[in-house]
Amino acid sequence: MTDAVVLRRAVAADARAAADVWLRSFAAALPTVVRPRTDDDVREYFRDVVVPMRETWVAEASGAGIVGLMVLAGDMLSQLYLDPGWRGRGLGDRFVALAKDRSPGGLTLWTFQVNKPAHRFYERHGFAAVEFTDGSGNEEREPDVRYVWRP
Repeated sequence: MTDAVVLRRAVAADARAAADVWLRSFAAALPTVVRPRTDDDVREYFRDVVVPMRETWVAEASGAGIVGLMVLAGDMLSQLYLDPGWRGRGLGDRFVALAKDRSPGGLTLWTFQVNKPAHRFYERHGFAAVEFTDGSGNEEREPDVRYVWRP
């Protein structure tokens, strides 16, 4: 099914759809995490910062539009979000493979401690948990964990 999905660099016109995927994914995956920003703030951030200033990739499905996004910052996999209806179809695997191709020396990422499905996903892709925090370093104030992948 994912053969009808193309991974490509995001362009300005993708910002709203990418932000909406982020919002739906965050709400579905992290219902207990309090977001410090409104939906409009998130959309504005994607429009003004994420898409134009970050290495942002989107998954575009024929007939469905943008269904996933990934943001890289050097060797940091800073964001990976899939539309809830598109989970379990291999898109996350494709994004991680792309991230590893773009950063062959290794990757690091943060995810919330409550996001156990993300832990299993990243561990399946060879990432190891190396640091646990109380959340004081993120704007959600949610305990998180840093994962590292080394080839």
